[in-house]
Amino acid sequence: MRDIPPGRVATYGDVAEAAGRPRAWRAVGTLMRTCDDPAIPCHRVVAAAGRLGGYGGREDVKAYLLAAEGVRVVNGRIRQFGAKRWK
Repeated sequence: MRDIPPGRVATYGDVAEAAGRPRAWRAVGTLMRTCDDPAIPCHRVVAAAGRLGGYGGREDVKAYLLAAEGVRVVNGRIRQFGAKRWK
């Protein structure tokens, strides 16, 4: 996750695949829910099709952090998701 650059996002599935466990997207989601290390850019990991995902019940904070990096969020979805997605 630390490799995801500012202004880009990856899905839970992308992170699972990068870790060598392509079907472990739920495990990634669980880890993201409990991640509180500011050195890990958890806000850059989103749900499939560019939906924000939970972010521990703080979707508004996730949207704010992404917006600060130039990622536009509208109605809980990443605008231009294909262009912002990092693999």
